[in-house]
Amino acid sequence: MSGGLNPASPLARLLAGPIRPGRVTWIGVRPARKAPLVSCDVADITRENGLIGDHYSGRPGGKRQVTLIQAEDLAAIAGYLDRDVTPGDLRRNLVVSGINLRALKDRRFQVGGAVLEATDDCHPCSRMEAILGPGGYNAVRGHGGITARVIEGGAVRIGDAVTALDAPLPLFDAP
Repeated sequence: MSGGLNPASPLARLLAGPIRPGRVTWIGVRPARKAPLVSCDVADITRENGLIGDHYSGRPGGKRQVTLIQAEDLAAIAGYLDRDVTPGDLRRNLVVSGINLRALKDRRFQVGGAVLEATDDCHPCSRMEAILGPGGYNAVRGHGGITARVIEGGAVRIGDAVTALDAPLPLFDAP
């Protein structure tokens, strides 16, 4: 036994429960490490390169091929800082609304024509202070979105659905 969650437990059943789908509301690529994001209406995602045109492309199977954040978290961060916060400020690739990205932990999900797998929380970097001003780093903590690896490539467009595909990966090893 790994000490993980027993799949027969009430909590495991809740975690494996349904997740309301969301929608893509913004797409952006980072052409270079510190370059401004370029907003686009459609982007191609490949298993080999992640989001085409993004500086993280070319890292096959990497845990950070695509980054996602909730529109609802952008509003929260803006409220904490009492200023406007744009998707480009946080340097994430996809902004989605209507779905709790943290509920996708250990799951595969479809975004438009692509299938992704949530790999981790997307933690803020020290640049948040420079971009958002004093307190920017702490405002983003817990609201930075998620990172994902590409399982199947495809096109993603603004308005496309974001849908969970499977139950969380098992956390309990039976004897």
